[in-house]
Amino acid sequence: MPMDLKDKNVEKNKHFLMSVEFAVQGVKTVFEEERNMRKHVAFGILALFMGVIFQLDRIEWLWLLLAVFLVWIVEIINTVFENVVDMFTDFHFHPIGKKIKDMAAGAVLV
Repeated sequence: MPMDLKDKNVEKNKHFLMSVEFAVQGVKTVFEEERNMRKHVAFGILALFMGVIFQLDRIEWLWLLLAVFLVWIVEIINTVFENVVDMFTDFHFHPIGKKIKDMAAGAVLV
């Protein structure tokens, strides 16, 4: 749910559950709007399934979980950068905006 004029809450979230609710909404928004996020989630789940098949030990599971969640986190950050650039450029091309988007996408790739 994008923020719009109907969202008149000008105070900070007073309860932890409100913060969690907004965070979950943010993750849902990225999943619904970003094709690459859906792909990363699918491949992450596949990697976890393969971990079960190959019977990873505890340390291997920790590394696999770290890798999967880092990809998801960096994809969310990439989406934030893309949206901020689009907001400031009003969806018009700008060479600096392109650099920002390319660097954020590169962070996901690495």
